[in-house]
Amino acid sequence: MNNSNDPKRLDRRVAIKWILFASASVPFLNSNSFGQSGPSIPTPRGYGSDPNLLIPEAAPWERILTPEQFKTTTTLADIILPANGESPSASGLNVPDFIDEWISAPYPAQEKDRKTILEGIDWINAESHYRFGKAFHDLDSSQQKTICDDICYQPKAKTEHLAGATFFATFRNLTMGGYYTTDHGTREVGYVGNVALASFDGPPPEVLKHLGLEKHPW
Repeated sequence: MNNSNDPKRLDRRVAIKWILFASASVPFLNSNSFGQSGPSIPTPRGYGSDPNLLIPEAAPWERILTPEQFKTTTTLADIILPANGESPSASGLNVPDFIDEWISAPYPAQEKDRKTILEGIDWINAESHYRFGKAFHDLDSSQQKTICDDICYQPKAKTEHLAGATFFATFRNLTMGGYYTTDHGTREVGYVGNVALASFDGPPPEVLKHLGLEKHPW
């Protein structure tokens, strides 16, 4: 298990609320390409009743990622969403903590992603050792890019890279979903759905026209 008490890590009460918000936004992929046998996947212990998501206590399950797995998660998340101008990197917005919390939660969708992510982290580190003799997070940027280029687009991935490509697709979705459900991320895409409005005049006419609803009486 990782060091959940690390002061640099995201507060787990915040992470629980984040999962609730992101669960409506993160797309789920079929993660069935990891059929080969491998190390057993850790399973969180029973968690009792669901947490109070309005005033959450600390998460009633343990985080699964080990420190080494968390380093790989952080590195890959920052490759997918690096810092750019005024936008922080994925790790700058604690997205690796979100991914750790997500795959640790004992719910069906998260359990499915847990298998894909944990086996995928094993895959990318094994591939890194095979090619360069180091774990993925210890490679230089050009070496990391070489591996990512081989797994970043599933339809064109070689047979020997299909497992890695499936992992990358799921990991990318979680990274994007986590990033763009932060306060910064929602502002960046112009989403204001969770902000109370003093008044609302209805959809703009051009939107109604586009939907073929401009003649409907509202």
